[in-house]
Amino acid sequence: MPTLYSTDMPVVTVKDLSKNYEGVSALHKISFGVEKGEIFGIIGPDGAGKTTLFRILTTLLLPDEGVAEVMHLDVSQQWQMIRTKVGYMPGRFSLYQDMTIEENLNFFATLFHTTIETNYNLIKDIYTQIEPFKKRRAGALSGGMKQKLALCCALIHKPEVLFLDEPTTGVDPVSRKEFWQMLGKLKGEGITILVSTPYMDEASLCDRIALIRNGVFMEINTPQYIVDHFDKILWAVNGDNMPALLKDLRMNPMVKSSFAFGDVHHITVTKGYTVDQLNRYLREKGHRHIKIDLIKPNIEDCYMKLAAE
Repeated sequence: MPTLYSTDMPVVTVKDLSKNYEGVSALHKISFGVEKGEIFGIIGPDGAGKTTLFRILTTLLLPDEGVAEVMHLDVSQQWQMIRTKVGYMPGRFSLYQDMTIEENLNFFATLFHTTIETNYNLIKDIYTQIEPFKKRRAGALSGGMKQKLALCCALIHKPEVLFLDEPTTGVDPVSRKEFWQMLGKLKGEGITILVSTPYMDEASLCDRIALIRNGVFMEINTPQYIVDHFDKILWAVNGDNMPALLKDLRMNPMVKSSFAFGDVHHITVTKGYTVDQLNRYLREKGHRHIKIDLIKPNIEDCYMKLAAE
């Protein structure tokens, strides 16, 4: 298995990082590194520890144990310098609702002793989409426009590292696609991007990902590597009564795992168990119009497999 990061000094370095809330572990001995110009994804459901990790890396929260460095600066000791070098877009829209698009952007530019004009080329592709509404108050914007404004404010001081905490949650599919296209352009500018998301389909858009569950990284690697090393037999099963079908699949001792995936169920089975045997089992349970296909795994399949282990 490849190393987690190269021997060169990474832009972000985390070693044995832990954080507890009243005895509950939010992060447990997290270690990883992020290279310059990389899009690094933290993939996992709500409550997995993504936001806690981002708040530590952006100097808003102190860790209980371990070391975290951003641009070779310690988050606990050199937080003032770090804040001048990073951009942060929190999961919840946190700009001033009563201020207009233009006022919000000017305010954040002033905080960093710069102007919209100075770094306009960096935000141009994003800002031109909302500039016609620059006199509109932020609170009256759609989810997609709020997302674009928040990203502009996070970029206005030309950060070297950009932290995006679940930036596409609650945003329509078109805006999600546009947003990831923007990230690709920002990567081309040499900006290092750390992005967290609960959407497994966004994992393939990252250079490398970390799959996180209950404050622990289960796997760190490229999306392709993780998918290629899925070592189970995976079938997609469909039938007339999908809820009852899932229940009966889970009662079959030869079925190792079974989860609903849209309009099919994904299952892993014991080696040597055949499609004909499963078909016969399901027919005996009263199921009809059964369809069973051997399929390739996706990141969500890999996540569920690792979580089960």
